[in-house]
Amino acid sequence: MKTKRIIIITLMIVMIGLISVYSSSHIWAYYKYDDSYYYIKRQCLFAFLGLIIMFIVSRIDYHIYLKYAKIFLIICFALLGLVLIPGVGVVRGGSRSWFNLGIFALQPSELFKLGMIVFSASYIDKYYLKMSHIRYCLLLFFIMSLGFGMIMLQPDFGSAIVMACSILVMIIVSPFPFKYFVFLTIIAIAGIVVMILSASYRLTRILSFLDPFSDPLGSGFQAIQALYAISPGGLLGVGFDQSIQKHFYLPEPQTDFIFAIICEEFGFLGGSFLVYLYWQLIHTVLKVSMHCNDMFGSFLMLGIISMIAIQTLINLGVVVGLLPITGITLPLISYGGTSLTITLASIGIILNIAHQSKKF
Repeated sequence: MKTKRIIIITLMIVMIGLISVYSSSHIWAYYKYDDSYYYIKRQCLFAFLGLIIMFIVSRIDYHIYLKYAKIFLIICFALLGLVLIPGVGVVRGGSRSWFNLGIFALQPSELFKLGMIVFSASYIDKYYLKMSHIRYCLLLFFIMSLGFGMIMLQPDFGSAIVMACSILVMIIVSPFPFKYFVFLTIIAIAGIVVMILSASYRLTRILSFLDPFSDPLGSGFQAIQALYAISPGGLLGVGFDQSIQKHFYLPEPQTDFIFAIICEEFGFLGGSFLVYLYWQLIHTVLKVSMHCNDMFGSFLMLGIISMIAIQTLINLGVVVGLLPITGITLPLISYGGTSLTITLASIGIILNIAHQSKKF
């Protein structure tokens, strides 16, 4: 059964994530909180909560999301608006992207990505045969652009890009004429250039990406330290918990750059094995999506797995120096309660669709 394979792969990635979060974070945790287990305790809590939610959601008929797709999206937009209000939203890392809920913080942009995927799947399901006419796609593009703009106000460029790319994948698979994508691509590139030029820190990131050694102690520091972590790993790595870079060289190694620590401690083979698990998860879900009972389920699966795949590709690209730093975490691996919980809940939706598929 494909559902069992999805569950096994997911559990394996989560377990690797917990091991990696502990190894990469306990030095920083002891320094900042006088508790070596600060980060791993919280990550284990959210992993446990996320897995419970995943199995609960896997039992809920996914057609209910079709009925409440608009309501879900409106709630997500409301949360995106509330988080921008000073005193309501909390600033972390220069972005007002969080609600402080006591023992944990909620990042509404993570919830919005899922809400936008659910709405897009319902919209494409309703207008599938009419998607060849651009006027039927304008509403979807408008809502996506509105959400993109609200996330950028935080600002959170990484989450906005992942959301937009996931929706575009869904639209590409629909009968939407490919010729229009040339025009849309030009607009998107122009918009990205304007956003980069309008914020000095984004331009700095691009310049540091092109030549990180031009400012090795400033904008290029994190990228350089990530490469210094990967390079000594060799084929088999330096061994579990033997990383040098996590000793205050690579900032916050349990978040965006956790893959660098994995490569340092487990080497090329360890990093490749993790990439292989992601590939198996993506390939399995895509295969199941082609045998769904209805259009809505197929596009919902496609949107969710595209979100996970795009986020993974961007994170890995940043860590190995192929892409500029975006602040995107590695799904199911990086430290972060909201991301981990919502990703597991999303996989729960995938499991329910897969369970109801005729062939699987």
